[in-house]
Amino acid sequence: MLTGGEVAALVAAVVWAVLATFMCVALVKLIKLINAATAVVSEVGDRTPPLLEDVASTVERTNTSLERVEEITANVQATSEDVSTMTALTRSVVTGPLVRVASFTYAVRRVMGQRRALAVVRSRRRRENR
Repeated sequence: MLTGGEVAALVAAVVWAVLATFMCVALVKLIKLINAATAVVSEVGDRTPPLLEDVASTVERTNTSLERVEEITANVQATSEDVSTMTALTRSVVTGPLVRVASFTYAVRRVMGQRRALAVVRSRRRRENR
């Protein structure tokens, strides 16, 4: 029969063996996880350079498009300034003569109105003198 110390040593050995087994299982799973992570990182590393080249190409095309937009904007601004200049020129060319014609017409109407008033006054005087 086993003594108390031998039983305690046997129980401690069994517990130590179970603990060592669990640690081995955990280490095996950890190694598998590290291997999978290494594979993912390697795959990402392999895919990254083509993606970066695509991004660089896209940025280059975008810059080209932006340069075209800047050119178009400059042309629109120049056209807008030209239209503004033409509008001012047309206004000055058309408005000057129109103002003169309006002034002349006003003067003619005023003179004609005064002549009519004088004609009315003269006709009344003639009637009174008769």
